[in-house]
Amino acid sequence: MTQSSSPKRALIVRNDFSPFGNKLVQSGYVNSDQMKQALVDSRNANKSLMETLEEMTGKSLPVELREQYRKQQLFELKVLYGLPSLDLVANKIDQGLVRTLITNYVSVDSCRQLKILPLSLNDTELEIAMVNPSDLEVCNDLDKILRKHNISWKARVIPLEDYQQLLDNYLDEKVQLEEANASMKRLDVQEVLADIENGDLHTLDDEIDDEIDIEGAEAAPVVKLVNQILAKALLEKVSDIHVEPQEEGLRIRFRKDGVLRMAFPILPKHIIPAITSRFKIIADLDIAERRKPQDGRIRRTYEGRKVDFRMSTLPSRYGEKVCMRILDNSSTQLGLDKLISDMPTLDIVRSMGAKPFGLILVTGPTGSGKSTTLYSLLAERNDPGVNISTAEDPIEYALPGINQVQVIRDKGVDFPSILRAFMRQDPDIILVGETRDKETAKTSMEAALTGHLVMTTLHTNDAAGSIARLDEMGVEPFMASAALLGVVAQRLVRRVCAECRIAYNPSREELARFGLTSSGSGIITFYRSNSLPPEEIEPARANSTLCRTCNGIGYKGRVGVYEVMQVTDEIASLINQRAPTAMIKETAVQQGMKTLLSYSLQLVQEGHTTLDEVERVTFTDSGLESELRAKRKTSLTCSCCQADLKPEWLDCPYCMTPRFEN
Repeated sequence: MTQSSSPKRALIVRNDFSPFGNKLVQSGYVNSDQMKQALVDSRNANKSLMETLEEMTGKSLPVELREQYRKQQLFELKVLYGLPSLDLVANKIDQGLVRTLITNYVSVDSCRQLKILPLSLNDTELEIAMVNPSDLEVCNDLDKILRKHNISWKARVIPLEDYQQLLDNYLDEKVQLEEANASMKRLDVQEVLADIENGDLHTLDDEIDDEIDIEGAEAAPVVKLVNQILAKALLEKVSDIHVEPQEEGLRIRFRKDGVLRMAFPILPKHIIPAITSRFKIIADLDIAERRKPQDGRIRRTYEGRKVDFRMSTLPSRYGEKVCMRILDNSSTQLGLDKLISDMPTLDIVRSMGAKPFGLILVTGPTGSGKSTTLYSLLAERNDPGVNISTAEDPIEYALPGINQVQVIRDKGVDFPSILRAFMRQDPDIILVGETRDKETAKTSMEAALTGHLVMTTLHTNDAAGSIARLDEMGVEPFMASAALLGVVAQRLVRRVCAECRIAYNPSREELARFGLTSSGSGIITFYRSNSLPPEEIEPARANSTLCRTCNGIGYKGRVGVYEVMQVTDEIASLINQRAPTAMIKETAVQQGMKTLLSYSLQLVQEGHTTLDEVERVTFTDSGLESELRAKRKTSLTCSCCQADLKPEWLDCPYCMTPRFEN
């Protein structure tokens, strides 16, 4: 009896995991404990097992194991949903047909939202690849979309990674087609400059239509050049345009993903007045006023959508500088889960946004995504049973179901006056675009203390620094501690290009500079960008060696970095005592706050960004010192020899392990 039971127990142990899991353990890629932890982590983080394993081990999955994982995943999805699965290896997808079906039947925005993609059309039946075919809401929405076309649909289940690959292929082809079309439409700068040389620079008599199509043909050369600048900025999806008169000529720079770069060669000096005047005309500014700054707005139609340019002029030594912020939110997707990748941080922000009353501050520099975070919070609370009102300057997002008010200072409609009016409108949630003065801050605090949830932005470097900023504005500490729910500080770092990034092993000295330590094996894999100097981009394009994803920049897109400080009883007590910012920050770190530096280094370890980006955006000596001090205070046992340590010791006296490694 004993002999026959032993093999059964061994059989149960071998089948604890799926065949794929057993294969991983047998191959030595992971051990049993790591496999168990990976299964738990993948479920909790809603990530694929393959992605979780690669993050845990820091090693790419071997090709044969990756293929086995893919086949098992397809089989499991087929069994789970009772539908045929889509194998991208065995089934070649016609990208041209997918593009046509998206254009004619299901928009790309609907595909993103529902996680679907049309594959083929047979008579009146559309074949759809779906990530979650059992989601009734997705099925109902798809029925509504296709009902007007009088066609039915059938589903094929597809893994999330394969769906994302198909969608990315579609988007990449779409961008390439747009660039090809735009290159045919765009004018040659040298040709325009030749027209200017031979023609009349006077362009001030053109009748201005507030919503003219910037791709339309205009007669005057300067008008053509200005339209070309705006069109190129929209085509390249930049955030800001800088038109800067210099001693040698006119410099035009674009800011993309937070970094400025030259957009055109230096333009001739004598066209500066004409270009500046054209921009001022279409922004409805006074062209005769050249000694005072002016603010205006340009609205244009581009590819069938309305785009706003928030424009500012500034007198400088060689002429008026023009700066434009592009407000184009047609491609922006709201949602906290799309912004915050760290699950504990996401849960804290959501819990603050679910409170019935109190004040939430979002801090960070201009262009760090504060408005997107606030509107994502509002989108999660947007419900017919909730009255939401916003005061903004300008209104950057159009969110159905909420009441949005534009600040008009010339008419006396400023933030404090709008807030006072809101209090008579029975609000549940109030959003204040920005808090810059004492009156706005106090009115927001009073609203938060009288049963309303108030969200606003503040300009500080980190979460703890917002307390000193409120004190500077004249807000009494007892009001701040009573009203404040928490502070969200944020930044945006560039996402390293996944196609051409370069893996490397950082040295111990490089890690120590950021407060990191290597594991026991001493090997950590990070990534650096494969950025090409500007002069090498065109030769690489000619030789077909240029990365098609990032065009030699080394980065594509941006990812958010967040620091969330909840106001606990201890922090509220420090606020009432007017404690220094460093003390408040250390206390928050001891209570579990992940600093901007920690969050960004986590993104580096996950392969999303680089140490260069961390140093450019979030790395500060004071931030690192504050974090290390907090760690030293909480690390009272040596992780190496388990000896008891005193708070004032920087190193373990028995094995010399530094305190911050514990």
